[in-house]
Amino acid sequence: MNISAPERKFIAKDLSIQTWEDIESYFIDLKQREIVTKEDYILWLQNRSELDAVLEENAAWRYIKMTIDTRDQTLTDAYTYFVTEIQPKLAPFEDELNQKMLHSPFMETLKDEKDYFIYFRSVQKELDLFRTENIAIEAEISEESQQYGAISAAQMIEFDGEKMTMQKASTLLKDLDENIRKKAFLLISERRAQDNQALDELFSSLIAKRHQIALNAGFKNFRDYKFHALGRFDYTKEDCFDFHNSIKKHIVPLVKQIQQKQADLLGVEKLKPWNLEVDPLGRKALKPFGSGQELLEGTVKMFENIDPYFADCIKTMDEMGHLDLESKEGKSPGGYNYPLYEIGVPFIFMNAVGALRDLVTMVHEGGHSIHSFLSRDLALTGFKNLPSEVAELASMSMELLSMDQWEIFFDDAEDLKRAKIEQLETILKILPWVATIDEFQHWIYESPTHSVEERQNQWEKISKDYGTGLVDWTGYEEFKSRSWQRQLHLFEVPFYYIEYGIAQLGALAIWKNSKTDLPKTIQQYKNALKLGYTEQIPEIYQTAGIEFNFSERYIQDLAQFLKTELDNLLN
Repeated sequence: MNISAPERKFIAKDLSIQTWEDIESYFIDLKQREIVTKEDYILWLQNRSELDAVLEENAAWRYIKMTIDTRDQTLTDAYTYFVTEIQPKLAPFEDELNQKMLHSPFMETLKDEKDYFIYFRSVQKELDLFRTENIAIEAEISEESQQYGAISAAQMIEFDGEKMTMQKASTLLKDLDENIRKKAFLLISERRAQDNQALDELFSSLIAKRHQIALNAGFKNFRDYKFHALGRFDYTKEDCFDFHNSIKKHIVPLVKQIQQKQADLLGVEKLKPWNLEVDPLGRKALKPFGSGQELLEGTVKMFENIDPYFADCIKTMDEMGHLDLESKEGKSPGGYNYPLYEIGVPFIFMNAVGALRDLVTMVHEGGHSIHSFLSRDLALTGFKNLPSEVAELASMSMELLSMDQWEIFFDDAEDLKRAKIEQLETILKILPWVATIDEFQHWIYESPTHSVEERQNQWEKISKDYGTGLVDWTGYEEFKSRSWQRQLHLFEVPFYYIEYGIAQLGALAIWKNSKTDLPKTIQQYKNALKLGYTEQIPEIYQTAGIEFNFSERYIQDLAQFLKTELDNLLN
């Protein structure tokens, strides 16, 4: 693809954002500009959209560069400056512009159009939540939450003389030698334990600040505030509770079957925590690729076979330098696809070490990227600000849709079958973890004055509810009680996690459809992604050919489908 940023019509082409003063005049213009006609109003919306895109992309690049190398203090300082010096000054203007937008008589002429209805609804939500006294608190939260990435990125172990990131060290948990697995588990856990107190204190500080924001905005707790802030117009906290219970009832028993088989093959009554990932038949861990370049080339080939447009998206990102795939010292953990709203070509960041999980991460983030490409031509930046339930549908569906192409990474038929089994079993295992984290968050913010000890006890209680009873943590209970600290979302993006569970159900439904008509399923998938956020979530799911549904009946049906597919691979 030959892609360039659209010609700017409002913002100077050579704008360099170093201080607030560099952009203040644009906000003043929008605030003071007289709107006389509907055409004036539409131009005003377009100009504001352009400003939003420029600013969001500037912030995005600061974040991307900081996470690529957390050791470079200048990069951290650049991001910190944006969130502590620029964003707080943006907030009052954003509120005034939102009021101007929704109080204009010309808004009435557009609000019944489906895309504008969704956009105006989101803006009204921001108006409802805005409080001047929260600006400073939100800046503090932004600065504090980035400490999690710095703490995690600094976590390294030394194994037999080799210094390793946590991502690389975790691959040792698949080693066939139990002594190596146990040693790696202990080194990883002991290193993480060194940061227990720091992370406990950081999280307690974030909880207190988030609770204050909720109180300031007139909410009883941060959970209720965040549901509104996330625009959860299509489901309630009670639906989340139903999801939790359905996972316990229909998914946890399937996970127990997997772990029981693991224990039986290993010849043990219960599994030790370092025996959860090893192949019980003594086969070496799957290694689908050796380098980031191999991962890239294989992904392009896979996507080419599914839909040539998908491959073009990844090739374009590579040509533009929008990929950073390999794990390295000083790099923040995890992976993400960061949308860049002005250029319309996103950035993929991940920590590949050659594991199957890295292949899945690549196609997952690739799904997000394709979503960005398909929605890049929507008229306003606000149309592209996706709810997570939609964003994660794109990525998780791609994980499953790509599976029939995994032979590109696996020459051996048995290895290919193993990879597919591992992927499906991982889906079953992740759903209880998603529900555990979500239920934990509900408790945290319903009980915001809890102590660290109470938090540990509640985590252990909730974990037990989703557990199988087949993992023996005797002697290592302290490691288990802090296992929640591994979840980045708790620190950086609170309540953004159940979306993975909801979207996983949708992805399974899309995959199920593909079994009977793949071309139709791919076209429906693309049609849904092109919508961005110009329809309500149930309508977007319907466009994709599936239901927006996470009732017990729906979860039971999909669980049975997943079990059947898994049994077919195992037999």
